[in-house]
Amino acid sequence: MNNVLFSNTILKTQGEIVINKTSEARRIAFVTGGSGFVGQKLIRTLIEQKWEVRALARSRAAIELILELGAIPIEGSMRDLGALTKGMEGSEVVFHVAALFKLWGKQADFEEINVGGMRTLIGAASDALSVKKIVAVSAAAVVMGDPEPMLQIEETIDIQVRRFAPYSSSKAQAEQILLAANGRRAGLETISIRPPMIWGAGMPMLDQLIDTVHAGRWQWVDNGTQTLSTCHVSNLVEALILSADKGRGGQAYFVADADDDTFKNFISALLATRNVSVSDKSVPFGVAWIMAGIMGGIWRTFRIKGEPPITRQMLRLIGKSFTIRWSKANRDFGYLPLITRADGLAEMCLGTQK
Repeated sequence: MNNVLFSNTILKTQGEIVINKTSEARRIAFVTGGSGFVGQKLIRTLIEQKWEVRALARSRAAIELILELGAIPIEGSMRDLGALTKGMEGSEVVFHVAALFKLWGKQADFEEINVGGMRTLIGAASDALSVKKIVAVSAAAVVMGDPEPMLQIEETIDIQVRRFAPYSSSKAQAEQILLAANGRRAGLETISIRPPMIWGAGMPMLDQLIDTVHAGRWQWVDNGTQTLSTCHVSNLVEALILSADKGRGGQAYFVADADDDTFKNFISALLATRNVSVSDKSVPFGVAWIMAGIMGGIWRTFRIKGEPPITRQMLRLIGKSFTIRWSKANRDFGYLPLITRADGLAEMCLGTQK
């Protein structure tokens, strides 16, 4: 699937972005969400592997960051058909990483960005004849329905849409649109990669956890004994790139770390990389679920700014045991986790010491 195209050298002159043509043949990828946690790691890895990378950027800060990473910024948003079309021109693979990820918000906002953005992306790719594959970061949570334990699940399980979970529901709808577009035109394949909780050095969620602990608001749910699958950001990036070459079009794939852990052990280990500890204070899941429902009603009724301390979306993601199998990804495109939990935590500790 190699494109023999001119690659681009990025220069900056008096604040302007200048792209010089050279004669080196390179594979070209277009990345959405390139300035985010996963997107940055993906861009770095692609460039290390000698890809030319273009990345969608919504702001001046995002443009500057993408330039620093060595990629070519394409200014625009996920609903900007022109920007998406420009980014895909000559690109072989589209890596769709951009998403609205919050634990609280209006359903319409999630649908606008996650669902509407996917429709716009597919529309642009349908006319971009160079694009052979769209590989999108979905979420393992697309199969989460009512709160109950789910252990060692596989891709045969149905996706779910629940009103109390606007993020995961919007990701489920977006995945349906993506996979339905497989083969929409000759040569176009679409693939969905479903990671559980994504972690690693620089993860934004850790700062939010620490703020919650320092504010005295942290409590475990059911003593944190629920078992969860996780996915280090490097393992996710490995799956994305492997699937671009060997994944089967029209398929969804779970990917995760080699080992599962209890929520308490994992979160405590993350906090320990920043020398933060937390008490054993806990609340039963049933009580937390009722509290989250009451708080959600209050926030909506009185239009309170910010997020409630606890939401049902949050509880569904972390409140019950949830583990997945990634044997399909291993079988179809050779996925194996590169980073162990111990190595990932050690890397985070080193980052703190610098």
